[in-house]
Amino acid sequence: MMIKKIEHVLDQYVRPKLAEHYGDVKVISFEDGVLKIKMQGQCSNCPSAKFTVEGIIEREVKEHVPEVERVELIEGVSDELLNFAKKILNREL
Repeated sequence: MMIKKIEHVLDQYVRPKLAEHYGDVKVISFEDGVLKIKMQGQCSNCPSAKFTVEGIIEREVKEHVPEVERVELIEGVSDELLNFAKKILNREL
């Protein structure tokens, strides 16, 4: 239920702004007041992603969903992509 509420806020207030820069945001989890997200599209490797999270995403989500105390950006490469890269490097593909 809480994730649905958060997704609604992201759809209404955040994703349109990110789409202007060919980006998006994915909810990873919400637990103990902490919303974990991952940036996608052009926003995924952007050096300004941390500022986007603080300046846009966290502000909007906390304003509309008071249960969210903090938004945490999860950075890095997925395990799936890492495994794929290892296979390429080991000439398994």
